[in-house]
Amino acid sequence: MEPRNPDDLEALREASDILGLDALLTGDERATRDRVRAFVDAEIRPHIADWFDRAHFPAELAPAFGELGVLGMTLKGYGCPGRSAVEYGLAALELEAGDSGLRTFVSVQGSLAMGSIHRWGSEAQKQEWLPRMAAGEVIGAFGLTEPTAGSDPSSMRTFARRDGGDWVLDGAKRWIGLATIAQLVVVWAQTDEGVRGFVVPADAPGFAATVLEPKGSMRASIQTGLTFDGVRLPASAVLPEARGLRGPFAALNEARYGIVWGALGAARDSYESALRHALRREQFGRPIAGFQLTQQKLVDMVVELQKGALLALQIGRAKDAGTLRPEQVSLGKLNNVREAIAIAREARTILGGDGVLLENPPIRHAANLESVRTYEGTDEVHTLILGQHLTGIGAFR
Repeated sequence: MEPRNPDDLEALREASDILGLDALLTGDERATRDRVRAFVDAEIRPHIADWFDRAHFPAELAPAFGELGVLGMTLKGYGCPGRSAVEYGLAALELEAGDSGLRTFVSVQGSLAMGSIHRWGSEAQKQEWLPRMAAGEVIGAFGLTEPTAGSDPSSMRTFARRDGGDWVLDGAKRWIGLATIAQLVVVWAQTDEGVRGFVVPADAPGFAATVLEPKGSMRASIQTGLTFDGVRLPASAVLPEARGLRGPFAALNEARYGIVWGALGAARDSYESALRHALRREQFGRPIAGFQLTQQKLVDMVVELQKGALLALQIGRAKDAGTLRPEQVSLGKLNNVREAIAIAREARTILGGDGVLLENPPIRHAANLESVRTYEGTDEVHTLILGQHLTGIGAFR
């Protein structure tokens, strides 16, 4: 048997799909995947090492993401694409094969900010914001996490009080994506009526957003800290249908779903980089792909990639069928991110010293995935969600 050609990526991908998972996708699903993959190849791959190195988020691509149809991808009406959950998952996978930061932008904009307005907002709020957000003309952020309330949002201290017909917002948020370039932030706050959501214009007096830097992860993305100092909001700023933590938790589950797929993109890109390098790199008179230890590493990666893809597809089909449960999303997020980090790290070892150069993606993916592993629920949180499901006993406190 002749060694595989490292320059024939499609043949390498076909060989790596040992279970024939591509055949489980519909024609529309494959078309969506291929369209997003082509966008990533043309608009992200040539620049991502430089963006990561300079800690630059390409906000100028927002309208292109809108034209691609990935903003609020599963939402229906109001100019939103209205695509299936599996199509969105495949798009998230391809975007994160480019970079976690770019997939995170799509998640924050579509699943968190747009999703909250679409599900809980008034008709006027939906009409005002969703069409422009779907087009990438307006950028939104999602303010839930606080300096002292990360995994426990019920302990948030940000508070909104009534003052006549208005609301007055005070407090702080931390690790909020996109807020310094956003035109609006969906903010969750305690009130005398329980947790409520508010659409806060980024130019509101008393609102401030500050970039959190320097970072060793998610450098081609923007994370911020927010402060609210007597921010006065009209009654029309409230998301009228959201009461209690079910509002933000519903949005988080949407974002977690995208991560189940997205992490596989970072893992696949790391694996493919390692495989192609191993086929090219010669030591001791032969390509290192011909050594048993290298083959074991490559096989272990593909085993987890195939298992992770089956898991993501099963979860996606359940979501499209309307039967998806939160513990299923937790299982997918916990497993796929954990395995993606292991794959990125192992891929780096095959690349040897060159593996620490940003021209090779595994080190960047490994660094990014440390953030992905932390946000939208840490490993520990998802473990306890699953433990509660199995035992019926909550162990969070």
